[in-house]
Amino acid sequence: MIRYSIVIITAISIFMVSCKEKTPPALPKLGFKKIVDGEEVDHFVKDWSFMNTDSAIVTNKDLSDVVYVSDFFFRSCPTICPKVAREMKRVYKAYEDNPQVKFVSFTLDPKRDTPQKLKEYAANLQVDTDKWWFLHGDKDETFDLTSEYMQIGYEDEDAPGGLDHSGKLILTDKEGHIRSFSEGTDPDETPKLIKDIKTLLKEYEEK
Repeated sequence: MIRYSIVIITAISIFMVSCKEKTPPALPKLGFKKIVDGEEVDHFVKDWSFMNTDSAIVTNKDLSDVVYVSDFFFRSCPTICPKVAREMKRVYKAYEDNPQVKFVSFTLDPKRDTPQKLKEYAANLQVDTDKWWFLHGDKDETFDLTSEYMQIGYEDEDAPGGLDHSGKLILTDKEGHIRSFSEGTDPDETPKLIKDIKTLLKEYEEK
């Protein structure tokens, strides 16, 4: 009986250790530290305000109850943007029915990418613009915002389409911390981002 009990306890211990090993580690908070009121804090994305496809003003505060994936693009981009949009939609489809996850795309070409044009673009992608925002705003403010998301975006007459920019998909938490990203031009990286979103959501469930 004693030997049998030891075997059972050992089996349970192995099972518990195994389960613990399968628990994914918490996602890091990426980026350089910021100084706020003289104190060093984790990087967070500064406040922003843009216009959506219904010509209504939305801000990052409207996303404070969700985690979100964002990118920077422009409709006439002849190179990476179609690839990035395809991978963004893969992530979108994975969380289409989860209200805790949203998606945000900032246009780098507000002159041509008006709210109405962005609405047409979303319709062509067959996505819900309440779930996936396509945002229009001041060009220079948008360029500045790319660095907040640890990306690049600027005018370059030698670049295809006249704009040079990153093609990453960026995962941001409810507090504005960047927690993960993937290369939107690499389909092999998308499953990891999908998994990272699940990990981040679990982090909030356990709080």
